[in-house]
Amino acid sequence: MIKAGAIDKGMALLFKGQPFIVVERQFVNPGKGSAFVRLKLKSLTTGQVLRETMKSQDSVEDITVEDNSCQFLYADNDGYHFMDNDTYDQFEIPMEGFEDYKLFLKDGDTYKVVMWDDRPIDIKIPFKMVYEVTEAPEAIKGDTVTGATKIVTIETGLKVRVPIFIKQGERIMVNTETREYVERVNS
Repeated sequence: MIKAGAIDKGMALLFKGQPFIVVERQFVNPGKGSAFVRLKLKSLTTGQVLRETMKSQDSVEDITVEDNSCQFLYADNDGYHFMDNDTYDQFEIPMEGFEDYKLFLKDGDTYKVVMWDDRPIDIKIPFKMVYEVTEAPEAIKGDTVTGATKIVTIETGLKVRVPIFIKQGERIMVNTETREYVERVNS
């Protein structure tokens, strides 16, 4: 148990029976009355965001979560299948709540999987990742009226707006939070 006044950003807490991570923390000490803490909490299982206010002397249960390096094997209708790189144990993370992850996960790549009580509860996808362009319409010469961009499809099926010079087979970097093109990758 930890006092609310001692909670820091990035800590993992058990709140209302669910694991949460502290996204924002603000300590308030008013002139009158007792001090309190405003917290913005993100659920590690559903992604739901809560805003809570607690008195600084209130207690909440802190938990330990681990980031394990795991190889992404494949996805099916039920979920995402991973293998722990240390123990070689295979496990599944249900797709519910993580449907959009299939647009960023690449077979064979290694990701950090957040574990709590030996249960996988989240997948940490890097902010920027490199993908191959699998479908790209040809650019029409003189077609710069539309802002000189076009929509291409990358290897995971995600559609991304890119500059018109990007061709099929090229590799591009994509921001996984905004789903936007960052740059062309030469390699």
